Amino acid sequence: MPTTKTQTAPAKTPASFGPLQFPAALGAELWRFERALALGLIPPADIAGTRWSAPVVQAALDAKTEIWAATGTLPDMGATRAAELLTERFGVPVDADVLPELARKGLIPRTGDYKGHSLYDGLAIERFTDRTALDKARHDGQLLDRTTAAHHLGIRDSDLNHLIRARRLHPATHVHSRHQPRRAAPTVALYRLGDLDVLLADPAIDWAAIRATPKGRPSVLARLTPAG
Repeated sequence: MPTTKTQTAPAKTPASFGPLQFPAALGAELWRFERALALGLIPPADIAGTRWSAPVVQAALDAKTEIWAATGTLPDMGATRAAELLTERFGVPVDADVLPELARKGLIPRTGDYKGHSLYDGLAIERFTDRTALDKARHDGQLLDRTTAAHHLGIRDSDLNHLIRARRLHPATHVHSRHQPRRAAPTVALYRLGDLDVLLADPAIDWAAIRATPKGRPSVLARLTPAG
């Protein structure tokens, strides 16, 4: 007897899609989907604020090529990975400390944290091509301990204390000393080279007089009034 083939009914398109179903339907990584949402390329959930209707999903599928182009190919990433990419792109050493400086300058924004480490905008990293801005960030973003900072300014360590007291110089960050347990809060202050250069250019500070003060004599900087 001839066999009868059983026909399988076509799968029904869901009436709505959740935050994991939607990117799966697009064939998009979650980071790309979230970036498209943040950029307004995909509208907010239109069903109870948590799900997207089938027409919205279909519209995104129709615009997938444009969405792909606008969201780029790099996810947000940590400073170390970002520095590796910039080193490869520009052919010069880029330290991870350059990323906070690029963020400070508004060139590669910080987007959040992952396990206590900053994340930086993958789309901005992908599109960053300004070698002059990179070189400036590599210079300004260097972090110096207080001894090296005082040496850069050409002053005594005690002179540096007066700049700190008068709030003319602030630590950019703190790190652990070699003797500190990793669980303890970092206590070693590091100073940004760009901030030191700003101080050196301040016409209100007589650097020649400061450097000419003999050892053991009061610092000219002792007369600095605290900044507001």
